[in-house]
Amino acid sequence: MIAREANFDGLVGLTHHYAGLSFGNEASTRNQNHISNPKLAAKQGLLKMKALADMGYVQGVIPPHERPNLPLLRQIGFRGSDEQVLAQAAQQAPQLLSAASSASAMWVANAATVSPSADSADGRVHFTVANLNNKFHRASEAPGTAALLRAIFRDAAHFQVHDALPQVALFGDEGAANHNRFGAEYGDPGVQLFVYGREEATSGLVPARYPARQTREASEAVARLHQLTPERTLFAQQNPAVIDQGVFHNDVIAVSNRQVLFCHQHAFLHQADVLAQLRARVPGFTAIEVPENRVSVRDAVNTYLFNSQLLSQPDGSMMLVLPEESRQHAGVWRYLCELVESGGPIRALKVFDLRESMCNGGGPACLRLRVVLTGAECQALNPAVLMNDTLFATLNQWVDRHYRDRLSAADLADPQLLREGREALDELTQLLDLGSVYAFQR
Repeated sequence: MIAREANFDGLVGLTHHYAGLSFGNEASTRNQNHISNPKLAAKQGLLKMKALADMGYVQGVIPPHERPNLPLLRQIGFRGSDEQVLAQAAQQAPQLLSAASSASAMWVANAATVSPSADSADGRVHFTVANLNNKFHRASEAPGTAALLRAIFRDAAHFQVHDALPQVALFGDEGAANHNRFGAEYGDPGVQLFVYGREEATSGLVPARYPARQTREASEAVARLHQLTPERTLFAQQNPAVIDQGVFHNDVIAVSNRQVLFCHQHAFLHQADVLAQLRARVPGFTAIEVPENRVSVRDAVNTYLFNSQLLSQPDGSMMLVLPEESRQHAGVWRYLCELVESGGPIRALKVFDLRESMCNGGGPACLRLRVVLTGAECQALNPAVLMNDTLFATLNQWVDRHYRDRLSAADLADPQLLREGREALDELTQLLDLGSVYAFQR
């Protein structure tokens, strides 16, 4: 069946700030307490979406969550009016206010794991919302994410959005950031590679410095929910040593498209065995392993070389969508130019300035959720979220009206920021035909 890969990017929220909330994500920690620019962050993301749409790719938008998260603050004991809750949290526990204000839902690679209809037994596209329970500031995202996905992929004949797995360590699930799919054509049945950091049922190798966020048990549960057969699934463990170097998700060390896997030579535990299994299952499988002596794991983390989008071009070759940081590193850029000139699958490079997101530890791949869609499925989703000239202009004007160009942690206690956010999101739901998806609208 003919199908295409669509990319749905997260729109950066109004409370985008640098709080260093994500232990294990070195960029997030390094830029803690810097002043952020939410308006610039949103516009940088929109420019990437529009550029890819102009190239002919199916490109959609996923809205931000409401922040600060007042229900969460009330759940942990802050009381009174909205203004009183914000004031109490700012005075008594500013780090909790920061966590409840995080705009991290912008990184929709962590929104859910997605399986296309060609792989699922019931012939529907399946989404399982990630529980993100390794980090407090992200663990509250699941209900909001589920509501947004159901407002976009709302035709039950074509789409099934599953709620998040149980919020316990056994089922730690970080979504599509630890998931790859391989196949000759998007519409053909494929092989899905689930990457995990730890297996709760064993005492196997785990990182010593940073947490392994994804469990094998969670990946297996997602595969069951998506009605995948054993021949359609493969499970591989992330290399604990690279997690300890800041590779908190697999998409910081590997990216795939169709039959191609672009990864660092140290991405997986027992990597030779993983690649051998993929070669046996995926016709035409090609692995591009970047050697440590050309690009170190440290340089890969600092430049987000692998947190890129690998996209098919009309002639069958592939394009790598990269952050500006990869171009600014002489060694990484030299390797990439040689790669393009080598005549392999990757023939083009496209660079975007995503500095506002990058400073919090999220590159091009973090910002997008990949969804393979047939023509009928594309027609069945909410068309108002698909990027085009009109939507790009509309959203830029919306950002100009509502976003601040400077935000510090102290600003999160400002009740006016909460009001600005609600006004903006209420308008956005109308622009994107989402209905009442936010708690304050109900």
